[in-house]
Amino acid sequence: MPLQPHDDDPRRLREAFSGFPCGVVAIAAHVDGNDEVLVASSFTVGVSQDPPLVMFAVQHTSTTWPVLRRAPRIGVSVLGDGHADRIRQLAGPDRARRFEGLVTHPGPTGAILLQDAPIWLECTLWNTYPAGDHDIVVLRVEQLSSEFGYQPLVWHRSAFATLA
Repeated sequence: MPLQPHDDDPRRLREAFSGFPCGVVAIAAHVDGNDEVLVASSFTVGVSQDPPLVMFAVQHTSTTWPVLRRAPRIGVSVLGDGHADRIRQLAGPDRARRFEGLVTHPGPTGAILLQDAPIWLECTLWNTYPAGDHDIVVLRVEQLSSEFGYQPLVWHRSAFATLA
């Protein structure tokens, strides 16, 4: 397969990027009296084990991240196969309805976790770094839980899938 120069066509770039399967997470917290959530498919675990760090990328145009970043603790739920029909709702434009019909576990620190997630992380904001039209957000893991009876969702070739 011959390489071709990148010609600034965002569709070609998105199509190429879609060939790499990525886990999908809900990043959520209770902030200023409201439950807030954003969905990210750019999540990476194992950035560091000492200290324990994870990261994700968020677009500069996000209206949710500027609110979430003020939370003292942020919940990260790796989405599982039971969330497949709710991802677009969680990421949708109607912020008041994003959690509708979902069972959540709000913690005393403000972090919100979604039931039936294979992995739960409660994090604090470590740092952010500018990266083109996104920011890279690094979170420090403060608490965690895993339940491998649930299968994680992945974003692959512009669709959600589960692992076999």
